[in-house]
Amino acid sequence: MQNKITALVPMRHHSQRVPGKNFRPLDGRPLYAHILSTLQSVPDVDHILVDTDSTEIIEGIKLNFPAVQCVTRPENLRADDIPMNEILMYDTSLVQSDFFLQTHSTNPLLKAETISRAVKSFLSQYPAYDSLFSVTRFQSRFWDGLGRAVNHNPNILLQTQDLPPIYEENSCLYLFTRETLSVKRNRLGDRPFLFEIDADEAWDIDEEIDFKLVDLIIQARKNSKRLE
Repeated sequence: MQNKITALVPMRHHSQRVPGKNFRPLDGRPLYAHILSTLQSVPDVDHILVDTDSTEIIEGIKLNFPAVQCVTRPENLRADDIPMNEILMYDTSLVQSDFFLQTHSTNPLLKAETISRAVKSFLSQYPAYDSLFSVTRFQSRFWDGLGRAVNHNPNILLQTQDLPPIYEENSCLYLFTRETLSVKRNRLGDRPFLFEIDADEAWDIDEEIDFKLVDLIIQARKNSKRLE
């Protein structure tokens, strides 16, 4: 029997660093429309649930994404300091599903085939791995705030391509069960699988400059296709 996978996309109306970013236009569409279109083209995703406190987003989704379930976030979960895991506890209580896949509207370059590959990779190794999160690989010399080398020996100057990789949690993709979330109060379990995503796909719009760079990437890709 096929596992049911529900995609969760939490979206807030208010944004601290980029005003109105979740519904701000990007390439002619609201930012949130990009990830919803992507999720709808992933064959492994059975259901999509958007949790938001934004009337503008709710109305836009009802008009353009009628198959997406849109719920209003309760007042007690709207403050800036509410942990995402508490919001996910609420969201996962609204729908029965074997697994939950969480992403963000701020990941507009994430590809459907990447999401599908992550799901297949996770399910093929579950329960050896009890959760999954996406990462970006770096092979650079990292230091902590006290000037201590993190991933290299300063006395042995290896080329950066020969350094052991270090991984950044890029917030593009999470897979977990409600049981793990409930027990750990965390979407990451005791045995998470690190799923690597190419850096050019893992952009997370967090600052104003991110909006501009992602828009440039989208336009460059369009121009490249026109020249093919």
